Amino acid sequence: MEILHHISAWAGAMLPLFNVPLIIRIIKRKSADDISLVWVFGVWICILLMSPAALQSQDFAFRVFGWMNLVFFSGVVVVTVKYHHVFKKRGTRD
Repeated sequence: MEILHHISAWAGAMLPLFNVPLIIRIIKRKSADDISLVWVFGVWICILLMSPAALQSQDFAFRVFGWMNLVFFSGVVVVTVKYHHVFKKRGTRD
């Protein structure tokens, strides 16, 4: 059973790292127009609402996942908003 706790802790830490390629892709393309803002903010709000339970949990794997997910998905939100052209001023050209 101990090995399952170690595996779940590693998986909890690694899963949010899959946000990094998304962040890099957005920055390289300088566009996040193909990403739904409703989806980004919907997921982020759910993560924010789940975070207190995750961060106070006695389960180490859930706590690690909670911190990592909060940090890395917040990065996705920041980069998506920065590179989403909905937020550019009207009348400006690239």
